[in-house]
Amino acid sequence: MTLLSAQGVDPELARLRESIDNFDAALIHLLAERFRCTQRVGELKARKGLPPSDPDREARQVKRLRNLAVEAKLDPDFAEKFLAFVVKEVIRHHRTIAESVDHNTTQKPDTERND
Repeated sequence: MTLLSAQGVDPELARLRESIDNFDAALIHLLAERFRCTQRVGELKARKGLPPSDPDREARQVKRLRNLAVEAKLDPDFAEKFLAFVVKEVIRHHRTIAESVDHNTTQKPDTERND
C-alpha cells in the first residue's frame, strides 16, 4: 500500500501519480546530464572562439524534434517551445562561459598589475 492509497486516494490515481513522479525525476536527471554536456560544448566553443549560438544547428534541431514529437504523438508545438526554452538557457550559459574566457585572456599577468 502506498502513502497515497493509505490516504484514501484511488489506487489507480495513486499508481498513475507515482509513475508521473518517476517520469519527472527521470526528466530532471536527463536535463542535468544534457546541461553537463552543453557546458562542455560551451567551454569548447569559448576556447575555439566560436559564437555561443549556432542558428543553423538550432533550426535542424527544431525540425528533428518536431518530427520526433509527431512520431511520439506529442504536440510538436509544445516540443518546439520546450526546446526553445532549453536552448535559450544553454546559450545564456555559453555566453557566460565565453565572457569568463574573454575576461581571463584579457587580464594582465599578476606581475603587470597595478592593484
